Amino acid sequence: MKHFELEPGMLTLRGVFYPTGHLFLMFPTEADAREAERALEDKGHNGEHISLLTPADIEKLAQAPGGAESPLPSPGTELETVRHFAELGRQGHHALLIHAPSHDETEHIMQVLKGHSVSYGQKYRHLVIEDLVT
Repeated sequence: MKHFELEPGMLTLRGVFYPTGHLFLMFPTEADAREAERALEDKGHNGEHISLLTPADIEKLAQAPGGAESPLPSPGTELETVRHFAELGRQGHHALLIHAPSHDETEHIMQVLKGHSVSYGQKYRHLVIEDLVT
C-alpha cells in the first residue's frame, strides 16, 4: 500500500475530486482500513494500486479549490460526495483509494471486503458515481 498522492487526473476541470476508475472506500479507523488492505493483498491485489488516506488527506481534498467548501453549485453529485466523506474524515475515518477500472475488479474487491467495516463506498466511473455501500 502506498500513501495517497493527489494527481491532476483525479480532479474534474472545476477542481473537484473525481478519480475515474477508482473505488473510494472509507473505514471507521486506520486499523480497519489496513485490515481491509491486507485482505485485498492476500487475494492477489497489488498494493501499488491501493492508497491510504488519513483524515488529514481527506480534509485536504475537501479544501481543494473545487472541494466541499466551494460556494459554487455542482452540476452533478460529486461535490455532495466530497462533502460526505469530508464529514466522515472529521470523525476520524480513513479511506482506501483502489484502482479498479473494470466492473469485475470492483465486484471482486467488494466480495473480498464483505464483512469488513466499510462505512462508505463509491466507484468513480466516467460520468457516474456509483454507491457501493447502502
